[in-house]
Amino acid sequence: MHIIPVLDIKDGLVVRARMGDRDSYKPIETPLSPTADILDVAAGLRALYPFPAFYVADLDAIERRRESSLDQLKPLLSKADIWLDAGFSDRDQLEIALATDGIWPVLGSESQTDTSVLDSLHASPKLILSLDFRGDEFLGPRTILQNTEIWPSRVIVMTLGRVGANSGPDFERLTEIKRRAGHRAVIAAGGIRDVHDLEQLQAIGISAALVATALHSGALTPKAISSLMKTENITY
Repeated sequence: MHIIPVLDIKDGLVVRARMGDRDSYKPIETPLSPTADILDVAAGLRALYPFPAFYVADLDAIERRRESSLDQLKPLLSKADIWLDAGFSDRDQLEIALATDGIWPVLGSESQTDTSVLDSLHASPKLILSLDFRGDEFLGPRTILQNTEIWPSRVIVMTLGRVGANSGPDFERLTEIKRRAGHRAVIAAGGIRDVHDLEQLQAIGISAALVATALHSGALTPKAISSLMKTENITY
């Protein structure tokens, strides 16, 4: 099981995400870092374990408040790879990210108006698709959810209503997506509370999990993280 720490960025700072209500997100307060600065929080997380990758959600770009800039992430790239969701919806912008060393762009379904970008770039080995859900509602064109042939090799199942809610992953949805995904790696996002959730996810064939709250709260200890990461099955 591969654990990927999450950094949700808003107004240049790491924020505490909860249930997808982005307007209410505030700068994070965590025992792992003295500030909400990206590098400080990342350093605190890497003190728990030398994670090889972070998931970064540029919330301002996703909400179309501004275009994302890769420059702000360069210091972090010297430490780890970045799975970057920056509201990509333009092919040219996505191709720049795909060509950037250390950046693994995440194409969020909620940011798409059609399947054109996914149709043209789904075969890229660096592209990651995020299937975004709010409750039972799929966010984005239904064709993306229905047509597995345009899914790339890595697929995130993002359940926004469970993010930061300590409610547990959506095991039923994850099981179904894993069944449909075939050989693809499926990554869980939202609701992960502790090592028991991760072990259950691993048992149903989930390859990795995006985690934030359980790391900052101490629910996942360095010993537990190390034990789980030894069984990782995602390669870069």
